Amino acid sequence: MIRRIAHLDMDAFYASVELLRYPELRGQPVVIGGGRRYQPEPLANGSLRFARLADYAGRGVSTTATYEARAYGVNSAMPLARAARLCPQAVLLPTDFDEYRKYSRLFKAAVRASAPTVEDRGIDEIYIDLSALPGVAADGGRSVALALKRAVREATGLSCSIGVAPNKLLAKLASELDKPDGLTLIDLADLPTRIWPLPASRINGIGPKAAARLKDMGIHTIGELAQFDPARLVERFGRATGAWLHDAAHGRDARAVVTRREPKSMSRETTFERDLHPVRDRERLSEVFTALCEQVAADLQRKGYVGRTIGIKLRYDDFSTLTRDHTLESYTDEARAIRRAAGACLKRVPLERRLRLLGVRVGALLPAAAARPAEAAPEALSLFD
Repeated sequence: MIRRIAHLDMDAFYASVELLRYPELRGQPVVIGGGRRYQPEPLANGSLRFARLADYAGRGVSTTATYEARAYGVNSAMPLARAARLCPQAVLLPTDFDEYRKYSRLFKAAVRASAPTVEDRGIDEIYIDLSALPGVAADGGRSVALALKRAVREATGLSCSIGVAPNKLLAKLASELDKPDGLTLIDLADLPTRIWPLPASRINGIGPKAAARLKDMGIHTIGELAQFDPARLVERFGRATGAWLHDAAHGRDARAVVTRREPKSMSRETTFERDLHPVRDRERLSEVFTALCEQVAADLQRKGYVGRTIGIKLRYDDFSTLTRDHTLESYTDEARAIRRAAGACLKRVPLERRLRLLGVRVGALLPAAAARPAEAAPEALSLFD
């Protein structure tokens, strides 16, 4: 049986969902990432007034942007202040994760209806094992992939891009070659023409630090990485990583499509519009801290998990980041237990500087049915109380 793996990636997912709600914005540069105060304002004539990036004040980051905004250099995870300098005329919309999760469920259900072997990789992307599906051997998966694209559009009104290849690594690379609304099929024979000219950083798993180290070695493209002496890669990156880099550049990847993956942790965090002082803004910080604990607890309960290791994450006004963990004697998914443990973590961190980010994490997860809940303990106040 010929192995054919597809990677399906929704096109500018959050922005595309917003364009379903505000079709009048189609064709315009739109950036998603503002706070609630950037909700469109209803006017007397029934139309809406949209906020513009030029009016943005704060330190949030872009969640995503339409392709029209990307043409100006605006990308996801970019500070909105910088995005405003690149494209001040862009419309700014707040994020609505409830709506994005709804459309995520819809597109994944549409795919699973005809291709049940699916690996969930996040809110807007999945891997699909097409190998055993009828007709795949005849055309390499083209007709099945086209049918999946139609099913996604019928279920959501949104477009997606699909890459089909012999493995997950190449499928993900292929899905990015013809965005938006693309379909790309590649085989190992296509490596020299389709894959090797790409930057080495396009390989999933090569992050900014590894890419910088590769550039220092004179390696800029995947092709240059493929031709590089594997012994020198092992010498520079270690045995496992060096061997993986060599294999990845040659399109080798034996990973299976995993239909169920147990999460290791769940977390919630927020970046403040302005730095908050631990003393002068204690009431606001306490509200946010409690809300984050409640949100993580709700995530655990909705997905059926409990955890033992409770952690916090702080980012100060100088951009330094600090984390602390506390392990409970037994598992929990209760907001009060999570907040008690997170409050204990908070007592172990310096709070002299202003804060720009606050986060809460629950790790060491187990399915709820396999663990006993944490026993009640005396309420412990955090430094924000």
